[in-house]
Amino acid sequence: MNSLKLLLLVIVAAIGVICMAQQPPCSCTSAACNTILAVDAAGINKGTTDKAVNAKLPKLLDLGAKKCIPCKMMAPILEELTKEYAGVMDVEFIDVWQKENAEKAQKYNIQAIPTQIFLDADGKELWRHEGFISKEDIFKQWKVLGYDFEKLKNEKVAEKK
Repeated sequence: MNSLKLLLLVIVAAIGVICMAQQPPCSCTSAACNTILAVDAAGINKGTTDKAVNAKLPKLLDLGAKKCIPCKMMAPILEELTKEYAGVMDVEFIDVWQKENAEKAQKYNIQAIPTQIFLDADGKELWRHEGFISKEDIFKQWKVLGYDFEKLKNEKVAEKK
């Protein structure tokens, strides 16, 4: 079992090294790159809506880079979460390869990208994951941590009626 964990750690580290090596600007026009731009346009880098910023909400913080392949795979998931769970969960993406975000990468002790950090409403770290994580696995982990966002989302919709 320990050798399996070690192998997994080596694979994750290798992916991180490969991502770090991809720092030259991306010149492709792939859907993944366009999704990253759409995510930025949606305001994920700046947080979500003003209501969400003012309200204390649990947060999924994704630290990655726009030019990292696994990070690009996370972009559509982050965009969906931002839209579907606005006012229930905060979602933020930080590009740790941008000079202005270097301190945040150090603050969160990032070892590999992407890294997702699950924070409670007070900003306390509950759990973290390195590498790509599916939307389904994100919600499974939130449930393990005691959050049922589907229920919260439905309650919010019911309040509006």
